[in-house]
Amino acid sequence: MKFIGVIYATREGHTAKVAARIAAGLHAQGFRAGLFDVKEEGPAIDLKLCDAVVIAASVHVGKHEPEIVKFVQQHVSRLELIPSAFISVTLSEAGVERPSATPEEHARFAADVEGVIERFLKETGWHPKRIKPVAGAILYTKYNFFVRFVMKQIAKKAGGDTDTSRDYDYTDWASLDDFVKELAAEFERGVPA
Repeated sequence: MKFIGVIYATREGHTAKVAARIAAGLHAQGFRAGLFDVKEEGPAIDLKLCDAVVIAASVHVGKHEPEIVKFVQQHVSRLELIPSAFISVTLSEAGVERPSATPEEHARFAADVEGVIERFLKETGWHPKRIKPVAGAILYTKYNFFVRFVMKQIAKKAGGDTDTSRDYDYTDWASLDDFVKELAAEFERGVPA
């Protein structure tokens, strides 16, 4: 049975939920899947034990977490040899997927998503064959006062949700599940995802 490493970096925990869903989906498809928080377990993660890898990272202030950038930089040669995929969790993807977005807003959000992913790939030197942007969440109840205020202003400007008494999950879980099924089929064949 093939072993898939699902490695993630998160701040408020939403990307951990995304990574756990990916690992559970791979397990349901017949793989052994290990879930690893790079911030907690980074140095102990041995990619030589993995037949394939999924890297998931959230975006804050236009950049992916520095610990995931560093991890990928350190392991890029192994990542290039085995099937791998990258999941970028960002609020801009929520704007891309929002049905009420104007064409101009849609284009702006799509450019933001593409730009942050390109920056990550350039910084790390990694060339995953499969990349999936995933809409993140606004977790007002987990933010301190300052972050809550800033996130509300960003959401207001982007036409998002601004009631700070609750959290908002924008992830399209069905689309993520379909992506995991596609990855599982590719991982089973052993071809680079």
